[in-house]
Amino acid sequence: MAIEHDTPSAVEPGKPGSSLFPDSPLGEKVEGIPTGREVAWEPLVDYRRNGVSETTIHGAIAWSHGDEVIHSFGGNVLCYGRSMMKPFMLKAFTEELEETSWEQKAIAVASHNGDTEHVAAAQSLLSQEEWPLMLTPLDVPLIQFGRQVRRPRRWFHTCSGEHAAILHGCRKKGWNRAGYTLPTHEVFYAYMAEIRTYLGQDWKPLRIAKDGCGLPTVSNTVAELAQIYAGLVRDKDKDWIWESMVRNPDLVGGFNRLDSTILKAGKGKVIAKEGADGLLGLAIEHPDYPKGLGIVVKIAHGWNSQAMWYVARAVLGVLGIDLRNPYPLHRQKAFIVPGIVPEHYLERLETLPTWDEWDPDQDRWLYDVEA
Repeated sequence: MAIEHDTPSAVEPGKPGSSLFPDSPLGEKVEGIPTGREVAWEPLVDYRRNGVSETTIHGAIAWSHGDEVIHSFGGNVLCYGRSMMKPFMLKAFTEELEETSWEQKAIAVASHNGDTEHVAAAQSLLSQEEWPLMLTPLDVPLIQFGRQVRRPRRWFHTCSGEHAAILHGCRKKGWNRAGYTLPTHEVFYAYMAEIRTYLGQDWKPLRIAKDGCGLPTVSNTVAELAQIYAGLVRDKDKDWIWESMVRNPDLVGGFNRLDSTILKAGKGKVIAKEGADGLLGLAIEHPDYPKGLGIVVKIAHGWNSQAMWYVARAVLGVLGIDLRNPYPLHRQKAFIVPGIVPEHYLERLETLPTWDEWDPDQDRWLYDVEA
């Protein structure tokens, strides 16, 4: 039985797009590429109302001390690194961007909200004559206040700083800037070389896909991503990536963004970077982990800043880093699953409240109820 397409359709059998379109809404089985139905997602946090779980957030988390994965809770899940990997893509251009300002360096690795300061920093990396070279999609600011009257622009896109920095670096290197978003360009080859410094020269991604901004993104397990992030600590003094993010946390994300808040709370000892869809990477300088600690969290259903905040607060809390309480739940309380931390941190985990300050009278009736 053939799939029923709308008519006319560019992806029905025999049409140009048919070879790129799925054969069934149930999906195909691809050898070696597990889907989200087949992997063992773990519960990370559940929201309870008067003791009954109403929502359970599943995902995966991995801890890596240097090259060694020391804790994995669903860490074998395969995903794309997406924007969480910007610090590593920009490592190929650290020399070319050495003379830029700290603000320009920070916006280069940012997934920003599209506020005025973000747009200004991104635009400053290129001359106006170069602006038409940038290929980010048209977009509006990520977080908007009040009535929105702005039209979509490439500079509002959350990745505009990265694209501008790559174009700046390509000019300095003498690379052709046409096709800079393609996986056949020197930009991608240089990015792969950086990743292999952490995963070994023989490592190859199982899949390469087009990211939301048009640049290539590659597949990794959550455990591999944790290993890569541990490398950020090891190499923190080799280039400007770490210092630029610590100096300008609000350029990395923006107002009330989780990664910006963690950067401030870490006081120079933590690098945090969010990524679509449902990713958080942490690189932590900690005395118990002299080779560098990398922690990566993936939320199974995608972007969920509130749930990720609960997990991040707990993970950082057991390491002695205080992250402020997240947004309140409405008559629910969040409870962390013990498996998100190594076993020796469980006693400390039990002392960290994940809920916000609350008035108990808002969560109960003032009289006994009998069914």
